Order: sequence, then C-alpha cells, then structure tokens
Amino acid sequence: MSENRVARLMRVHGIRARVATIRYTNPAMQRYYAAIPNRQLDVALTHPDQVWVGDITYLKVGGIYRYLAVVMDKYSRRVLGWAYGKRKDVALTLQALERAVRYRKPPPGLIFHTDRGIEYAAGIFKQRAAQLGIVQSMNRPGKVTDNAYIESFFHSMKTDIVHGLTFAEDRQIQQAVREYVPFYNNARLHSSLNYVPPATFERLA
Repeated sequence: MSENRVARLMRVHGIRARVATIRYTNPAMQRYYAAIPNRQLDVALTHPDQVWVGDITYLKVGGIYRYLAVVMDKYSRRVLGWAYGKRKDVALTLQALERAVRYRKPPPGLIFHTDRGIEYAAGIFKQRAAQLGIVQSMNRPGKVTDNAYIESFFHSMKTDIVHGLTFAEDRQIQQAVREYVPFYNNARLHSSLNYVPPATFERLA
C-alpha cells in the first residue's frame, strides 16, 4: 500500500498518527554533570556566606525574551548580585557572581549552588569559581526543588513588578529590577525569616 493511500484513508476516517518521543542519553555528559554533587544539603546554616544560590529566569521586553541571573545568600535570602542580558550564557552568570563577590567578599570554602545548566557547568565558570575559593554545588538529577530558594525569589519578583505590566525597552525592566532588589532586601517581609527583611535578619543573626 502506498504512503499516499494510507494518508488518504486516515483523512477519511479521521485518524491521526501519534509518534512516541525517543530520548537519548549521553553517558559522557551525565558523568560530566555528576562530578558536581549537591553539597548544600549537608550544611547547617548558622550565618551568612555559607551557601549562596543562583539561577536564571526569563523576562519579556517588547515581545522578546531577556534573561536575569541572580545570586542570593541562602541563609538570609538576601540578593547579592544580579546581571541582565540578551543571552542566556556563561558571561551572564559570571557577571552576577562577580558582582556578588565584590559586594560580599566571601571567605574561601563558600558553597555556590545552582541547577545543572551549562551556564554554571562550563569550564570557564568552574575555573573562575575555583580561583575565588568557591565550591560548586548542583541540583541532583530530576530534583528541581533543590534550588527552591532562588525560585521563590523569582516568583515574588514577577508577582510584585512583572506580571500585569508591559515593558517596551530594556532600560525600563532594568530600572524596575534595580529598584526592586533594595526593596526586597531591606523592606519586604519574609514569613520564613520571622517576618523581617533579609538585611534585618542578617543584622539580628
């Protein structure tokens, strides 16, 4: 039976093909990512600069996606550095990390936890983290909740200043983020921090 006849009979009888998705695994890549375990799970947080967390989110400007990389202290939920750009790449994540390091000057041995994106697993990022005395940590495979703290920040930020608004230019959303971060750090109350802002929580620690 020819292909065209099959197609015609399927149309006549309202039959549609359903194709199963075949997923291929790359053992070499699995070993590459597995080399960085989730180190944050074993840390009992008692003060700032023990564990930082980082991630990237999407923001829409004039119908085009832009990217925001953020670094946060897990102990206090304080945002330490961020970077905004047109590309989701290692340059963006490095810029956010460098800003956090300049602001905070953490001691060697700090754990920096992220997801398993190549923006954090790239050789240039790993090399720079090692130079700064930072120990990398990554989500366990399939455990997206391992980085829930930074995801919670993105949810709060988008609820407070993004959802329901339209940004036509990059400078508009950059200014919105620039104004929101100090508000989040110094004024926004957190139920998980006994209803005080991150900066206050650090002072009381």
